[in-house]
This record gives sequence, structure tokens and C-alpha cells, in this order.
Amino acid sequence: MKQLEREAQEDEEICDKLACWCETNDSGNKTIADVEAKIEDLTTKMEELTVLSAKLQTEIKNLEFDVAKNQEVLDEATATREKPFA
Repeated sequence: MKQLEREAQEDEEICDKLACWCETNDSGNKTIADVEAKIEDLTTKMEELTVLSAKLQTEIKNLEFDVAKNQEVLDEATATREKPFA
């Protein structure tokens, strides 16, 4: 039991030292704020790119449909042209 109490006391001292360091280290706080701002920017950019990706996927499907339709028309025109005149 004494060992657990001693370890708990050591953990608390380490936690206090780290808390003190975080509070007094202005450049660390600025860096953390910078990183948090960058994360927010990247999250926004990721959302924008996700929307763009969905839009482009829809456009691709529409263009594939148009290509297939145009290929059918081309095939019909080629078949008509290749028929012998009667």
C-alpha cells in the first residue's frame, strides 16, 4: 500500500511540474494554438474537397453516360453508312 501511495505522490509531482511548464511556456501555448488553428483550417479544406469530390464523381458519371449514348449514335450511323444501297 505504501508503494502505491509513493507512486501516486510521484505521479502527482510530475503532473504538477508538467502543468507548471505548460502554464509558463508561452511559446508552447502559441505553438499549440497555431497547431489547433492549422487543424481547423485543414478540417475545413478537407470538407471542401469532399464536396468537390462528390461533385466531380457525379460529373464523371454524367459524362460516362453521354459517351455511351454518343457511341450508340455513332454505331448506328456507321451501320447505316455501311449498308449496301438497295
